Amino acid sequence: MPQFGLVAMGGTFDVIHAGHIALLERAFSISSRVIIGLTSDSLAAKKGKKPWHTYSQRLDSLKSLIEKKYPGRPYTISPLDDDFGPAVLEGDVEALVVSEETAHQGDVLNLQRRQRGLDPVQTVIVPMILAGDGSRISSTRIRNSEIDADGKLLKS
Repeated sequence: MPQFGLVAMGGTFDVIHAGHIALLERAFSISSRVIIGLTSDSLAAKKGKKPWHTYSQRLDSLKSLIEKKYPGRPYTISPLDDDFGPAVLEGDVEALVVSEETAHQGDVLNLQRRQRGLDPVQTVIVPMILAGDGSRISSTRIRNSEIDADGKLLKS
């Protein structure tokens, strides 16, 4: 039986890589249902990100991956126009799945939930997935042709 009924997580998912897979794997392994906030094009621009793919393309890729890896598992993907989206408003959310890099977001989310009269959520931290050189895997590094989606080094 899963530890939680509903967990939330978020990301841009521009180039889906091993780090994203680790977050998804953890979310689906500990919960009956997962809400995924997918960064909107406008939020990506506001944060200075320049994704290769549009929101629609990223949504299609993410859905395809989830349906392949977690068939029949309940999930919802919502556009993220701010840092938390439905995780702030959805009273049933019990945990936020984050990377080590974004672990502080749990405290920020819980402050916003308290301000809305909602119970705090547990923060579930997933260790960073490292590339062959010991640095973290990121979409930026993949776009720069430094590594592939599994973290294998492409440049010598």
